[in-house]
Amino acid sequence: MKNRAVFLDKDGTLIPDIPYNVDPQLITLQADAIEGLKRLQVAGYLFVIVSNQSGVARGFFEEKMLVGVEQRISQLLQERGIELSGFYYCPHHPDGIVTGFNKDCNCRKPAPGMLLTAAVAHNIDLGLSWMIGDILNDVEAGNRAGCSTVLIDNGNETEWVPGHHRVPTITAKSIDEAATLMLKSNQHELAGL
Repeated sequence: MKNRAVFLDKDGTLIPDIPYNVDPQLITLQADAIEGLKRLQVAGYLFVIVSNQSGVARGFFEEKMLVGVEQRISQLLQERGIELSGFYYCPHHPDGIVTGFNKDCNCRKPAPGMLLTAAVAHNIDLGLSWMIGDILNDVEAGNRAGCSTVLIDNGNETEWVPGHHRVPTITAKSIDEAATLMLKSNQHELAGL
């Protein structure tokens, strides 16, 4: 039997957005995310972070710095009884200055590569899974992977570029609110079986 997952954007969704931050001491969880994550975990979802980290390609920090970021987020979640199953990031950007990372790829959101890779590694059924993010590139990545999607409408999306894959299943102000709507949506789907 396959797993259900919630793919989480990191910056601006799960944690406050501090641009290009890799200092673990500056990382905190969004206060309005904890209860929702707990409810989703009880409902049987795995949590997988999928994050664009172009700071590597841009030369702002080395890729190895992301190990401490992953460890800090995992620790903060564990302290609240929440298990992180995976942490995926894209270090690439076509305008980067670091050789090997300055390229187009299939992992940088809005491409679905990170979700597809995680789905294989964690035996995830994408059709039963969700992508939660704070910009439409997150929504597009989730939709292209075959997930349902949530846009956390907290002011971080400033471009509002429309497109075929850029309409979220649900819009919410926080992960807590999103969890309530997601679980209600699932109940309706199950009732239709």
